[in-house]
Amino acid sequence: MNMLVPQRRRLVIVGNGMAGIRTLEEILARAPQDFTITVFGAEPHGNYNRIMLSPVLAGEKTFADIVTHDRAWYADRAIELIAGEAVVEIDRTARMVRGEHGTTRPYDVLLLATGSDPIMLPLPGAKLPGVVGFRGIADVETMLSYCRPDGRPGGQPESRSDDRPGGNAVVIGGGLLGLEAAHGLSRNGMAVTVLHLMPTLMERQLDPVSAGLLRADLQARGIAVLTEVNTRAILGEDHVTGVALADGRELPADLAVMAVGIRPSIFLPRAAGLAVGRGVRVDDAMRTSDPAIYAVGECVEHRGAVFGLVAPIWGMAKICADNITLTADAAYVPAVSGTRLKVTGIDMFSAGDFSGDGAEAIVFRDDARGVHKRLVLRDNKLAGVVLYGDAADSGWYFDLLKTGADVAALRDELIFGPAVAGGTGGVEALPDTAEICGCNGVSKGKILTAIAEHGLTTLDAVRARTKASSSCGSCTCQVEALLRYAAGADYDATPKVKPMCQCTSEGHDAVRAAIRDRRLKSIPAVMHALGWATPDGCANCRPALNYYLLCAWPGEYRDDAQARFVNERMHANIQKDGTFSVVPRMWGGVTSAAELRAIADVVERYDIPTVKVTGGQRIDMLGVTREQLPHVWRDLNAAGLVSGHAYGKALRTVKTCVGSEWCRFGTQDSTAMGIALEKMCWGAWTPHKVKLAVSGCPRNCAEATIKDFGVVAVDSGWELHVAGNGGIKVRVTDLLAKVATEAEVLEYCGAYLQLYREEARYLERTAHWVERVGIESVRARVVDDAANRAALHERFLFAQSFAQDDPWAREAAAKQSRFADLATVE
Repeated sequence: MNMLVPQRRRLVIVGNGMAGIRTLEEILARAPQDFTITVFGAEPHGNYNRIMLSPVLAGEKTFADIVTHDRAWYADRAIELIAGEAVVEIDRTARMVRGEHGTTRPYDVLLLATGSDPIMLPLPGAKLPGVVGFRGIADVETMLSYCRPDGRPGGQPESRSDDRPGGNAVVIGGGLLGLEAAHGLSRNGMAVTVLHLMPTLMERQLDPVSAGLLRADLQARGIAVLTEVNTRAILGEDHVTGVALADGRELPADLAVMAVGIRPSIFLPRAAGLAVGRGVRVDDAMRTSDPAIYAVGECVEHRGAVFGLVAPIWGMAKICADNITLTADAAYVPAVSGTRLKVTGIDMFSAGDFSGDGAEAIVFRDDARGVHKRLVLRDNKLAGVVLYGDAADSGWYFDLLKTGADVAALRDELIFGPAVAGGTGGVEALPDTAEICGCNGVSKGKILTAIAEHGLTTLDAVRARTKASSSCGSCTCQVEALLRYAAGADYDATPKVKPMCQCTSEGHDAVRAAIRDRRLKSIPAVMHALGWATPDGCANCRPALNYYLLCAWPGEYRDDAQARFVNERMHANIQKDGTFSVVPRMWGGVTSAAELRAIADVVERYDIPTVKVTGGQRIDMLGVTREQLPHVWRDLNAAGLVSGHAYGKALRTVKTCVGSEWCRFGTQDSTAMGIALEKMCWGAWTPHKVKLAVSGCPRNCAEATIKDFGVVAVDSGWELHVAGNGGIKVRVTDLLAKVATEAEVLEYCGAYLQLYREEARYLERTAHWVERVGIESVRARVVDDAANRAALHERFLFAQSFAQDDPWAREAAAKQSRFADLATVE
């Protein structure tokens, strides 16, 4: 008896991009044997993660790193991939598609995923060589070619004062893609100017305050930004030579990048007679006006809306797969989307309606840290959020926004995130429905289920099973936190080491080991020995190398001032108006009439506009001009005052209470203890800023339990606390040890700080370092091993013997001569 085998339906997918292949994955998950599948792709390779083009341009990833489906993936699933051939015709009557090289394939079901095209402004000169959009890997390769001298007309870079090796690039458009293009080109040595028509950057995602912070951050990276400008023409005859603005200015340019937006690619569906508007129109099942043809991605128009972010497109893929495979009668509802900017070192998140029109806004701003948070509430529900400078809580806010939760009871604490408003911190406190990976639409519950069901212990394994953290990478810390929480002792935290920067493949720990073991004693020596890709390094690695060398070879290595950030070179904190603040050191917060008189004289003599007492028990003089700085410090030095290092990756303050000398509750002399600690530790360069405090009793008036090293007096002696952190993300200290004598306090403090100096990565706070290595590891080497503690303390004191000189008293004349032509660093 003959058995009838169901004939497979013929599925043809036009478009080998992220939307089409994500839908294909969803189809295979539902009905792996139901279709004979052909995929047409205009690009000559497998599928890749278009979201990650910006890191490829910036040199942080290679194209191979972002390929998600190589040719073997298609072959293993018996999928025919016709790469490098765009489809040019759909014959709906014959149910046939034809490629540009003549290839034809019949279909029973056709899926259009043709994506979008970059908008190219119809300017004079817009078709000149050297004008490029930013949509695919070919655009990235073109841009990278202009970063090399042999890739530009004439073959040689222009001579410029900032010593950049590349030519000039103008990016037209200050939106998401434009800024990512500008960052990548700047990282590759080009002098970049961004032109934006609107008053503020990324006006669709950022409010004016966060946009202003973004602009300042980009300019600090050497990217020029011009807003409220209109481009009139691209200049040049055989190639781009410049860009002309409507106001008459002309900017030199070897490369002009147009990043002013995208529009759905609808030439093919329009020619086939399908209903189109701004995109190819689909119903709630993602079906076009032809029942045999579906569409997903950026080419789609659904209920009048078009889409350019991945979260709603992933939702399309699921609904489309449900309906193509007939496994569910599902209807598409667009997902709320969040936006992140993929520029290294810029932490930003935006979602919902943050304009605040007709609503209430809760705002937090910390200018010193470059942090701005704006929450928009309507009817006691979160309607929009903008986070700039600290987006660690974006997942929590995003979940509140998507679920429409009533936040009335949380209102007073809402701006401070889940650690305060939620009663607990950490990603483990989020509900299972909370979205962790916005790029791939992966919830906390899905990640935890995958970890439990498959025994996952590594980040790579979680990525492979769930796709979480496999796209832009901004959720990696949250995924790792869930993995630590769920896998416990089985968690394997040994993934590939992240390089220090784009100049090297080596991580911080390996570089420090090489400096020590190979006795490398200069920045050029390190770069030569470890094969630095960029001979002079960059603004990320040079300060780190300078610190590592200072720490490894005290007394032998000479500090490289040009490798330091501008505040450290100026020995003062630059303010938003270009003036500086001056903060003399006050030992343990104690001062005298003579010191106060000297400060008052300086304030009057130089007409300093603002004098403020700081949270660290010192006096801050704000509004000092660059030219005044040497004179101000000359007068302060004459009165015996030295720099408070308020600008440095160094010991900042030692905060004290009055202790047993004056307070009726004091059990020990906390003021004297604080002064002794500060006089031992001042001048020490550390991976990041360090703050100490000493409280005279457990009432803890000096807030010692949120400091990097805190001391609390008790009847039997002193409790030593470490790795605290104030600010938005408050971290209470871990107890290191209890000691009986002042000498022990000094020894434990010196040993702890030296261990931090020798082991932490540059710009890693003590809180993050201890969380990374574990408090037990620190206790084992500082508390349990007395010989090692003594050795660490001795090394700290040895380094201090070379560090404790006031920067303004030292080489004052030489420093003064540098102010006229100071060049800032990123």
